[in-house]
Amino acid sequence: MFDQLRNPHFYLVFFVDVFLICLSVLTAYLIRFDFKLTPVHFAQIQSLLPVMLPVKLLFLFYFKAYKGMFRYASLSDLGQLFKAMVAANVFIVFIILFTLEFHGFSRSIFIIDGGVTLLFLGAFRLAVRIAYQRVESRSSKSRTDLSLINPRDVQAGFIIGAGNTGEKILREILSNPRLPFKVVGFLDDDLHKLRRSIHNVPVMGKIDDLPRLAEKYNVKHALIAAPSASGKQIRHIVNTCKKARVEFKTLPGYAELIDGKVSIKELRDVNYRDLLRREPVRLDIPEIRQYLTNKRVMVTGAGGSIGSELCRQITRFQPESLILFDASEPNLYSIEMEMRHRVGYLKYVTVLGCMQDENLVDRVLKRYHPHVIFHAAAYKHVPMLERNPWQAVVNNVLGGKIIMEQAVRHKVGLFVMVSTDKAVCPTNVMGTSKRICELLINAFMGSGTRMIMVRFGNVVNSAGSVVPLFREQIARGGPVTITHPEVTRFFMTIPEASQLVLQSAALGKGGEIFILDMGIPIKIDDMARDLIRLSGKEPDEDIEIVYTGLREGEKLYEELITEGEGIVATSHEKIMVLKSQDCWDGKKDQEEYRRLLFGHIAELEEIAWKHDGCAIRLKMKEIVPEYDLQDSECIL
Repeated sequence: MFDQLRNPHFYLVFFVDVFLICLSVLTAYLIRFDFKLTPVHFAQIQSLLPVMLPVKLLFLFYFKAYKGMFRYASLSDLGQLFKAMVAANVFIVFIILFTLEFHGFSRSIFIIDGGVTLLFLGAFRLAVRIAYQRVESRSSKSRTDLSLINPRDVQAGFIIGAGNTGEKILREILSNPRLPFKVVGFLDDDLHKLRRSIHNVPVMGKIDDLPRLAEKYNVKHALIAAPSASGKQIRHIVNTCKKARVEFKTLPGYAELIDGKVSIKELRDVNYRDLLRREPVRLDIPEIRQYLTNKRVMVTGAGGSIGSELCRQITRFQPESLILFDASEPNLYSIEMEMRHRVGYLKYVTVLGCMQDENLVDRVLKRYHPHVIFHAAAYKHVPMLERNPWQAVVNNVLGGKIIMEQAVRHKVGLFVMVSTDKAVCPTNVMGTSKRICELLINAFMGSGTRMIMVRFGNVVNSAGSVVPLFREQIARGGPVTITHPEVTRFFMTIPEASQLVLQSAALGKGGEIFILDMGIPIKIDDMARDLIRLSGKEPDEDIEIVYTGLREGEKLYEELITEGEGIVATSHEKIMVLKSQDCWDGKKDQEEYRRLLFGHIAELEEIAWKHDGCAIRLKMKEIVPEYDLQDSECIL
């Protein structure tokens, strides 16, 4: 309140409100008595004003009606006015009732006065906003170089999607004369919106009408304002735009627009994530907040694709501190700068080092005492690890074993390991190394640390993903190389995968393997052709597609579960849990299971330091019997 008193604009608004409140009482009497007032009525007005004026002003202050900037007055400000006037009138009625018992006063006066006051005060604030908008519009036009907005440069276009998002985009275009874009009309498949208008811009037809309307109105551009559309719907819109020879841009999906901002600045070219677009993830915020808020959280592989997104998502829940652990200096620096300058989260610690450095891991956990560890650090490039299998052992298996042992030793409450669908019936070293890590999780069950695994497939645009490679090949003019025309993979976006990892951690009791709903597997061939079309070219005509054959360790189809695993639904529609039966023949109890597994891993580590790829594969086969050895020289 005292801050308002220091604002010179406040006094202007305040005295206008005083005048309007007084005018509203007079107007209420004029309406009630058909504009025929007697001296008695004027006397009543004179007696009411000393009560009504201060009471209304006090309630306006109480409901913070003067804190807002009137140039941005909105429905929320009108709501505050409404609350203030209702409360003020109820208070005034009680004063009159208990003092004068309404003798000589018409009861309807107070109802009429409340409505008129709300109307007058609301209209005043709206008038201020309109005046500011006109002044800013004129000022903007005067500052704009006319050569930059030559009528020939103005792009005529459609907005596809006549919903809330489309309205906000249109409003921003109309309020910014420097944007060289003129909206001709809306297109929407909702039949109830046809032949209606938004801000005097008509809804001209359905999306399939775009080719006809684009030719009729000579339109060459379209803005796709449909963040809730599915991947199938976006694919249809894109194909329609291409058929109409219309350039198009889109807004990100709701999963990317977490903060709810919808702006012309967010418009961008359609990319493959839009064609893949999946339903936004429903998170149980209270459950996640319970284990993250005010907790010390450590993320290994914090600079990687999944690790960095985990860090972004975790900061939303205000942890006490965040320990960023990564072996890559550029990646660690990148996520540090993002935390500091983009996210604005400063309670982080960066640790540059390798997971297999047991002394370092021990010192970090001893110093920072994390409550939760997300283990996302791993080598994951299949052909690379086929050629260098010892790195899969040293980094993935040994590093995983060390961080699990230290988590148990330092009594970490929750340990979450990011696994992969390639761990299911593995045909490569990378998948087998992750399967061994899953076995290690089972070995540490009952040790005091709640350990869970989350298994999912490929993520779009991650490091090593095929999408950036395809984009680069398309930019060079081709050819685009695909291993096999029938190869399929599961895909999801990085934010979706990371959010579901956080949700899985809230669901886990210990020892579970959670698998994420990856949807329908996608043919890599179809993905490449879609990316070529999104670049404005045609596959096999402008860009050649070459099939190179499956690489070492690859298989045509990926799986999410293996034989002996029972799938069980969870309370979240996109997360399932597997009850795995990981048994060693002849094991007697948990302790023997652990002893046997640790013995095998010690032997595997010794072989890895000798860099004997064939022996590594044979030992992995012994640990993971379902490992399908494809190298004939290493078959038992």
